[in-house]
Amino acid sequence: MAELETRERILQIAINLFEKKGYHKVSVDEIIEVSCSSKGAFYHNYKSKEELLFTIHDRYIQYTLERGYECYNAWNTSIERLAAIIKDLLIGIDKYKASVTIFFQEYRYLTGEFFEIVEQKRDEYVELMLKILNEGLATGEIRMELPSKILAMAIFGMVDWTYIWYRKNGEYSIEEIADIFVDLILNSVLNHDLRNHPLYEKFMLKNK
Repeated sequence: MAELETRERILQIAINLFEKKGYHKVSVDEIIEVSCSSKGAFYHNYKSKEELLFTIHDRYIQYTLERGYECYNAWNTSIERLAAIIKDLLIGIDKYKASVTIFFQEYRYLTGEFFEIVEQKRDEYVELMLKILNEGLATGEIRMELPSKILAMAIFGMVDWTYIWYRKNGEYSIEEIADIFVDLILNSVLNHDLRNHPLYEKFMLKNK
């Protein structure tokens, strides 16, 4: 138990320092000092500073990937799945904001196997989004003139950028922002003939 507590304490201190100062400006010695640890304890739990960075990345992308599959399996239509996954991404940004900041800003410092593992999971998540969009195109839920790859990148660009400007004490809660994003995206992608369908109306702001 104590060993797990030490490992987690080192990790949380690293998250705080990497977010505030940037990965390259933080040394192992600083992490050890701030975490009230020792070199022996640090290297017993992590082989290097890069392994710490990888652990932060892997935890977040694994959480996001698992939640993505849960969203997919919980709903029956592509639009419902898309709405759920957008909301879940935003909730994750709120819940793990420091880790998300590191995930997007310090990714370039991962090398070798660490990079490959995270990249594979990132790609898997993109493929899940493409699966949802392509199924929506096939069923006619999503407008046929919208290419799924461009649509996926547009959605990720809109949602992922939230970590830059979102503040927990801001004017809108993350749940309110999620509802706005879902309304914006669904009104853009949903087949016009389905706009007033009861199954999809529930996601629109006018009906909340």
